[in-house]
Amino acid sequence: MANRFFKKIVGGTNEYERTPVPAASLKGNRSFLGMYAGEHTAGTEFVIGPLFVAHGVTAGDLVLGLLVGNLLAVLSWALITAPIATAKRMTLYYQLERIAGKNVVRWYNLVNALMFCFLAGSMIAVSATAVGIPFNLEMPTLTDWFPRTPGWIVTVLLLGAVVTLVAIQGYNQVSKFANVMSPWMILIFFAAAIVGLAELGVGSAESLISVAQEVIWNGVPLPGMSKFSIWHVIFFSWFCNMAMHIGMSDLTILRYAKSWTSGFAVFAGVYLGHFVAWIASGILYAVFLQANTGSQEFAPGPIAYQTLGIAGAVCVVVAGWTTANPTIYRAGLALQGIFPKVQTWKITAIVGGITSLAACFPALVMKLLDFVALYGLLLMPMGAVIFADFYFSEKLGFRSEAALNSKSNFSLPALLSWVLTLIFCLGLNYFYGIEIFFLGLPGWFVAVAIFVILSKVKYPLAKSLAA
Repeated sequence: MANRFFKKIVGGTNEYERTPVPAASLKGNRSFLGMYAGEHTAGTEFVIGPLFVAHGVTAGDLVLGLLVGNLLAVLSWALITAPIATAKRMTLYYQLERIAGKNVVRWYNLVNALMFCFLAGSMIAVSATAVGIPFNLEMPTLTDWFPRTPGWIVTVLLLGAVVTLVAIQGYNQVSKFANVMSPWMILIFFAAAIVGLAELGVGSAESLISVAQEVIWNGVPLPGMSKFSIWHVIFFSWFCNMAMHIGMSDLTILRYAKSWTSGFAVFAGVYLGHFVAWIASGILYAVFLQANTGSQEFAPGPIAYQTLGIAGAVCVVVAGWTTANPTIYRAGLALQGIFPKVQTWKITAIVGGITSLAACFPALVMKLLDFVALYGLLLMPMGAVIFADFYFSEKLGFRSEAALNSKSNFSLPALLSWVLTLIFCLGLNYFYGIEIFFLGLPGWFVAVAIFVILSKVKYPLAKSLAA
């Protein structure tokens, strides 16, 4: 009976997991504007903005850092990811299988799926902080790793079930959900900034600058939090979605684009979400701290509710959904690469269950900055492999899509590019103390270099073909 119910929901959904997307299914810029606006003006924004306040970022460093970092992110999507996506029109997972082989991709897909589950879980947890308000649910604090009450667990599991029902219906439903909800969420974030500034006593341009510099982003981290500089802001805003752009995960999304220029549509997300929304949520947190002096509570729901009332709480719930939906969808496709004979919707349902269990642990929210940087770093080397294979194979004389063309299930250059790059990054962190936020950039170039060198040795083209 349950199987018939889910079949009715998904109908004849075809996600083209192992074939290029046909022309009839391609979508214009409007679809991507809505999806990116919804995904990036979402639940993470209610966490990241306040965390910048908690880490003592100054107002000037925040604004300049976000302008520069988000521009670099847009260019990474548009100039690196989108051209490959629209040329190949395959999911990340199938494209990587053709390059690295099934035996390598199985491990990559497993890591990928788990990371996406944890990210989606953090967003379900964000929504739960708002749903729990009318029930006086005990909220997590900055130091919490485990759930405090059974009520938290029940709330999270119920929300996870709802999010999963949307995600199993495929890209079209994920896109529609984001298109419907994102305009309203954006207005809420604007309202949050205006109302929050008024509560902090801003009444003129002069008072805006002084309150921003002295009250909100005063450069003083909260107890137990490290100090962030402008470089933290630039690199985090650039690489918080490293897995999606230079890590190539959004090949799966942008393969539906009619033109590679749809990659620029992400500006609707990052400049509304990773600029306006981070600033607005930082203002909300400053209002919350002012009214709750000494509080270590860090729950997006109550933070938004204190300033915006019911509208703020509802926005937190919906914002969590619009991030969790496409993230669970991506995780389902990652596992589908391991189990190609199982229908994607069934795997996505399983992913939703794993995600809901992960959401029970508030540490995913409290350590979100570090987690986002870590999961991007883990997935980034394989994005570099795809980039190098696409652009350098013929020019530098090695076989493109080597696993496919050599009829092999294992590519040593791809595996070593992944493993050695992560070892290199770990070494920079351990021996030189370079923070995780800054490791992605050197790591990407190292991964490209390793793959090119090893591919020329393992899969050389005949001179007549390379010429």
